[in-house]
Amino acid sequence: MPEGDTVLQTATRLHEALAGQVLTRSDLRVPRFATADLSGRTVLDVTARGKHLLTRIEGGLTLHSHLRMDGAWRVYAPDERWRGGPGHQIRAILANAEHTAVGYRLPVLELLRTSDEDRAVGHLGPDLLGPDWDPGPALDRLLAAPERPLGEALLDQRNLAGIGNVYKCELCFLARVTPWLPVGALPDGTLPRLVTLAERLLNANRDRPTRTTTITSELRTPPSPPSPPSATPAPSAPATTPAPAPAPARSPARPRAPQPVRVQERLYVYGRARRPCLRCGTPIRLADQDDRPTYWCPRCQSGPTP
Repeated sequence: MPEGDTVLQTATRLHEALAGQVLTRSDLRVPRFATADLSGRTVLDVTARGKHLLTRIEGGLTLHSHLRMDGAWRVYAPDERWRGGPGHQIRAILANAEHTAVGYRLPVLELLRTSDEDRAVGHLGPDLLGPDWDPGPALDRLLAAPERPLGEALLDQRNLAGIGNVYKCELCFLARVTPWLPVGALPDGTLPRLVTLAERLLNANRDRPTRTTTITSELRTPPSPPSPPSATPAPSAPATTPAPAPAPARSPARPRAPQPVRVQERLYVYGRARRPCLRCGTPIRLADQDDRPTYWCPRCQSGPTP
């Protein structure tokens, strides 16, 4: 699921593939911009703003895109097969002599003047991964609606930009409160610590291929190996033949009991419904909040629940 950290990684890949290069092909497959041709223009840079992508192009143009739930940009070499999805899901193609960037399932794609970028991203709160990150305005915006459930407030990009549903669930767990607790009901000092933790978590994952929020591992016991088949006794010798003396019986080796091993869990609660909490062992619960799957531990997290 694209969140601030993965969108930043996408911007980095696009910047490395496109910036400073002249476009040899452009294809915007949305009705409003279907006739726009960016070929012959140089891509200046690609940057992330919260969960938005801004591809700035020579001539004062910016291609604005947003991945939402399942959008993606893929970068391919000239002879590489495109594997991001079927052709009808392609919304944008930007190519130069060395790379082709293909945008799949992009719910937001628009071409605008670079001077008008605020029209697309000016509503966003402080960017958790931006060079100008400032927790003060983010706290002020969160506290402006004290009655609002914490989970909804964290997802509102007008408060602070970059948090998605995964981080919402993980941050609420780490703060030991449910996502349904009103912002104004948080214990003293919790909200500033939560905002600081959000910035640290996203920055810790900005270059990781797999998002990780945990600092603990879970102790698991692997399944026991199957028992060896029992030996079939040899047929008895004829009665007229003296039976040979049996060889000394060798005790079979006793199989060792499986030993617990530590398995690293990358997330505390998200995607772990009905599995044991990594801290207390209570099964993780799942419910919808504002039409988004929301996970929490009923023992570790205090506050209202559905």
